[in-house]
Amino acid sequence: MTRASLDKQPHEVASMFDDVAANYDLTNDVLSLGQARLWRKEVAKAVGARPAQKILDLAAGTATSSLPFARTGAYVVPCDFSIGMLRVGKARHPYLPLTAGDATKLPFRDGVFDAVTISFGLRNVQETDAALRELYRVTKPGGRVVICEFSQPTWAPFRTVYTEYLMRALPPVATAVSSNPDAYVYLAESIRAWPDQPALAARLQQAGWADVAWRNLTGGIVALHRGFKPKD
Repeated sequence: MTRASLDKQPHEVASMFDDVAANYDLTNDVLSLGQARLWRKEVAKAVGARPAQKILDLAAGTATSSLPFARTGAYVVPCDFSIGMLRVGKARHPYLPLTAGDATKLPFRDGVFDAVTISFGLRNVQETDAALRELYRVTKPGGRVVICEFSQPTWAPFRTVYTEYLMRALPPVATAVSSNPDAYVYLAESIRAWPDQPALAARLQQAGWADVAWRNLTGGIVALHRGFKPKD
């Protein structure tokens, strides 16, 4: 299948990302009107990686999102379930330990990472709550999670314009710049179906994360959620 339905069967979503891997970063820059780079910078600030810390970058794709953490001297593990994405990432960044893994069954021991983060990937996981619990499991007590995900614009008129862009403008633009435009139709639909900021915060709390809070970026098009694993 070239397009995953909103029931998010894992093999379909992985195949979809395999198909768009080669031009994925360029397409994101075009479709986000250059905002994707700003969002990555904000994620890096929120994670606050330091030398020798262990950072899990889940749904890392081609590992572009992992580079800011590596530059701090932290040990970052880019992890994704799309083999196509990982192959492109390994060719570009051979020094990074790219790892294949399912967000609901991570291939890591308990309490390994000082921080875990996922950007624009949680929305594509079939079992969101299982992924949030897995992130919790592999985080050290006192460690933190940072989630960057599309959300709901807070100003109603802007929200209407944004929705119109997603469903009308995004598909033809994706057709021009992507090898698999159907994938971006799916992504637009998944954004519209995703929980808003308070709803995602509640799910983080249900998974065990404490001191959960969020910050809106670009008027709420994207939200940064963060939480902490209580110390023993």
